[in-house]
Amino acid sequence: TVIAYGTMVHVALAAAEETGIDAEVIDLRSLMPLDLDTIVQSVGRTGRCVVIHEATLTSGFGAEIASLVQEHCFYHLEAPVIRVAGWDTPYPHAQEWDYFPGPARVGRALLEVMEG
Repeated sequence: TVIAYGTMVHVALAAAEETGIDAEVIDLRSLMPLDLDTIVQSVGRTGRCVVIHEATLTSGFGAEIASLVQEHCFYHLEAPVIRVAGWDTPYPHAQEWDYFPGPARVGRALLEVMEG
């Protein structure tokens, strides 16, 4: 299961295609209300979870999603939840595409969670 919103949905789809991993990609569309039922059902089926977002890794919304997955899906997880996010640095406007998670970083996370 790959959970993303906004631009990161397209990055997740590209990474899944590039790695050949048949992932369930969830487009959250909104953070509040959060569609927790869809997340729980998907992780229950796949046993794995990667959360992708543009914000910093530390204190980003992905941490909240990872926490909820851990709380609600612990016994279904076959690997640790992985977060892929922006770097824990000030946002560099001139190099934003180096800051945001791209298909290569997300692809590595997908391969890692599948090995888990």
